[in-house]
Amino acid sequence: RSRVVPLLIHGDALNALRSLARLPEFATEYLGKVKVKVGPIQVTYNGMPLYGWQGDSKPGENGDKTAKAFAEAALSGGKRLRPLVALASGALVRAPEDAVLAVAVSVELVHAASLVLDDLPSMDDARRRRGRPAIHVTYGVAAAELAAVALLARAFEILATAPAVAAGVRARLVAELARAVGTEGCCGGQAADLAADPSGLKLEDLETIHARKTGALFVAATRLREGDSVLAGGAGESDLESLTLFARNLGLAFQITDDLLDLQGDPEVLGKDTLRDAHRANFAALFGAPSSQQLVEELLDASVEALAPFASRGATLADLARVVRDRRR
Repeated sequence: RSRVVPLLIHGDALNALRSLARLPEFATEYLGKVKVKVGPIQVTYNGMPLYGWQGDSKPGENGDKTAKAFAEAALSGGKRLRPLVALASGALVRAPEDAVLAVAVSVELVHAASLVLDDLPSMDDARRRRGRPAIHVTYGVAAAELAAVALLARAFEILATAPAVAAGVRARLVAELARAVGTEGCCGGQAADLAADPSGLKLEDLETIHARKTGALFVAATRLREGDSVLAGGAGESDLESLTLFARNLGLAFQITDDLLDLQGDPEVLGKDTLRDAHRANFAALFGAPSSQQLVEELLDASVEALAPFASRGATLADLARVVRDRRR
């Protein structure tokens, strides 16, 4: 059965992954089972359109801005780190492959929606993303907002119809992802970030904000519900706790590296403008680059330590932690 998913398919993404230590075999194994079709009508996952409309209306032919915005947000170049974490976690606990792919795609579509929303004039007012004009710059604010809503809707649709998962478990997975997206997770974290006064923030305040804004989706990628998660596979409770600890530390480290790259990174390499977050709840701006880099190292060490119960089976996730440490974009 052919699975067509918007996962690690942009340009030279596979070649880039092949240059990373021990990731090549893992990436190739999964990508070898994924077939990609990016045509004028739609991209599908297990026969269900990921974007596009049924019938005669074809994005690219009728000029529908929302359809084009959806497609670009989902398929433009990116690291795809969250779905890779989901795939590696699922492989580690021997979860059903189809189910893990559904989780990976759902989490990535949620992330894509969050980027569209983050870039809006009412949020970060960013002009570039992934080396291209931000979605709202190209297609307009209305189309960008609608595309973000459509991305979220499709993410939950995919998860709600995930193969090899009992209906009751699918319902609980949808509820858990909703919490990761909503006021307890990404949306709540973004709201707290926008409202925060940097001059009065402490380290624990920043950690709380970004555990929700950034960390929640990393946790969702590894463990969407305690005990009966689709990703639980043959894992016991202690294994799930280890994966959760790994994801929480990884997510916070990822956010701090984002802050460091905003302060020190090359806009051309990053594909977006820099020096935009100094007035926000920003680790690098508040604590300085050296302290922030040290915190990244400590968090990633903690992430790798959390994988100790898995011994060599945790090697791929440990390498993904090193990707966060060494990333330049």
